[in-house]
Amino acid sequence: MNKAAQVPVEAELKQPTILCVDDEPNILSSLRRLFRTKGYRVLVAESGDAGLQVLATETVDLVISDMRMPEMDGAHFLELVRGRWPDTIRILLTGYADVSSIIEAINRGEIYRYIAKPWDDNDMLLVVRDALERKVLENEKLRLEELTQRQNDELKTLNASLEEKVRNRTVDLNKANDALLGANEKLKTSFLTSIKVFSNLIEMRGGHLAGHSRRVADLARKIAVRMGLEGKSLQEIFIAGLMIDIGKIAFSDEMLTMPVSTMGGDNLAIFRKFPVRGEQLLMPLEDLRGAAKILRSQLERFDGAGFPDALAADAIPIGARILALASDYDSLQIGTLAQRRFRPEEARASIIQGSGKRYDPGVVDAFNDVLNEVEGGTTSREVVLATLKLQPGMVLSRDLISRDGHLLLSADHVLDERLIQQILDFEQAGSARLSVSIHLDRRG
Repeated sequence: MNKAAQVPVEAELKQPTILCVDDEPNILSSLRRLFRTKGYRVLVAESGDAGLQVLATETVDLVISDMRMPEMDGAHFLELVRGRWPDTIRILLTGYADVSSIIEAINRGEIYRYIAKPWDDNDMLLVVRDALERKVLENEKLRLEELTQRQNDELKTLNASLEEKVRNRTVDLNKANDALLGANEKLKTSFLTSIKVFSNLIEMRGGHLAGHSRRVADLARKIAVRMGLEGKSLQEIFIAGLMIDIGKIAFSDEMLTMPVSTMGGDNLAIFRKFPVRGEQLLMPLEDLRGAAKILRSQLERFDGAGFPDALAADAIPIGARILALASDYDSLQIGTLAQRRFRPEEARASIIQGSGKRYDPGVVDAFNDVLNEVEGGTTSREVVLATLKLQPGMVLSRDLISRDGHLLLSADHVLDERLIQQILDFEQAGSARLSVSIHLDRRG
């Protein structure tokens, strides 16, 4: 029998409310225990209809819905939620690798994220926390925009003789504008952090993939800068690097660990389709459409013998030409292209050998210049510290990555006492020392 139950949680008046919808009581119990310990107010429902009844009577900040449920599946349920309560954040929980169902949920329900079963508790909490923080920032941004507009209207009505009042109002307006710029900057940082967390999902299924997307994104950005690209183009290349393997989300564990050089038959055919699947997953998100087009062409060859469109030379987007080289350089070293792992100098030689065939000669030249700069010891304004030397106000100059390649904190994060204690606790629990890169000339 369908039912909806409220879980009482001691919290403040502004305590976030989460609704969990799943036809399996044990799943609901697990989610309830997980979020209750973190101070969230949790509501549960065992069907889509029961979830809609809860939403009709309760103010809910975030909904987590299972995909496969009787009578009403998760895609249909989240579509109804989007239509009636568009401000409620929507997350899909799926226990099977069905790309078409995921795409359907993205298109119909405009979901914020999807999470695969079985989930990692830390990743689940991180996704939910980031989603709620982003919602708070968006609401604050709207409030500040309304405040700015209201103050602008007031300024228009002021009499020219009230110069002192104009000056006072101008000071207030400048403060509001500064706060608005700060909120916008936080939104950009939250967006990039969310992309990094999302890129971690595929890497968690294969140990040798850990850190692959971040290394590819970093190298691709350096090559793009060397070639004179900037602004939106540079951002799209970096994001495409972080999402480079998203099209492999439906791959079996065996295929994820299989070198491309050993693939044949059906496996090779499936592999060649992953760039198109990556494009399909990102296209519904307007901010990621540029990156989606780059992902589609990552297996194209400069000589025209690539996939999926057999493009050649300048017909291939410049971002895809850069991404193909950066990805292959790292893949050769981690053993996902060939049966053995290449040393860095061997991978570099292989890239140079493919110039004019697999790779754009201009991109190869920029790649060589970037590596020469690294080998020459280009200095940066940062210092690497042990965790015991961290102080509140310090700003991360690089992503903080665990020993197994998972993202802990993103670059430009400002440390406070709480975050420093969490880093120390994580280090102690893992029995492994962490090294933290800090900006020398920046304080939060």
